[in-house]
Amino acid sequence: MDTGVGNTLREARNRRKISLSEVEAATKIRLRYLRAMENEEWDVLPGGVYTRSFVRTYASFLGLDGERLAGEYRDQAEGAPAGEREPRPEPALGSTPRPRRRGRGPSTRAWTAIVVGALIAALVAISLASGGGSPIAPLPAHGRRGAFHARAVVPIGRAPRGVTVGLTAKAEVWVCLLAASGRPLIDGQILAPGARAGPFHSGSFTLAFGNGEVAMKIDEQTAKIPLTSSPIGYTIDSSGRLGQLSESERPTCG
Repeated sequence: MDTGVGNTLREARNRRKISLSEVEAATKIRLRYLRAMENEEWDVLPGGVYTRSFVRTYASFLGLDGERLAGEYRDQAEGAPAGEREPRPEPALGSTPRPRRRGRGPSTRAWTAIVVGALIAALVAISLASGGGSPIAPLPAHGRRGAFHARAVVPIGRAPRGVTVGLTAKAEVWVCLLAASGRPLIDGQILAPGARAGPFHSGSFTLAFGNGEVAMKIDEQTAKIPLTSSPIGYTIDSSGRLGQLSESERPTCG
């Protein structure tokens, strides 16, 4: 299928008198992928968001409108609906703000006071009914609160469950990062060389990169991940263990 994207890329490169080897060194995209884009041999490329990331990166390097060409590839080569657009990068990276609670029921403190008050009233009634001495004096407010929370607090020394992850791009890289709940923390964005994202905290993570030109820290420890110009994905469990994902298991954020 002749989409015109490949011709646009080739003509722009020839005008600038740049070889494919020079493009490969600058963008970290493999030579065979660059050649496939210019020849519009889309079946050679990984497809989906990865191919769109390659088109966007290559076009931007040549001074073209990367978003427009990636959109043309998506609309024509992938057959996407006309109204569907590429996700736009957010102005700043970081955790998505949590929605405010809308509950209108009694607060935790109110329920605590109600329960403790009911228990004291029951004990007083039992003591009076049995005639066994004077009524039980109610505990001071601070005593009641302390006794209740002593059963609710987490033991001292127990760390919060989960793991922390931070990223630093070594070259331009497309990133999809999901929290344990599946909520996108980095929603299919491209990080510029040197850009940092995080640290993020979650019970676990699922990640996908357009290429492996990225440094990753897990609980402040540098993760040993391969440097590659091909798409790659990982999972990180609550103990910080890193596992590589197959192509079908990688998140797309698309």
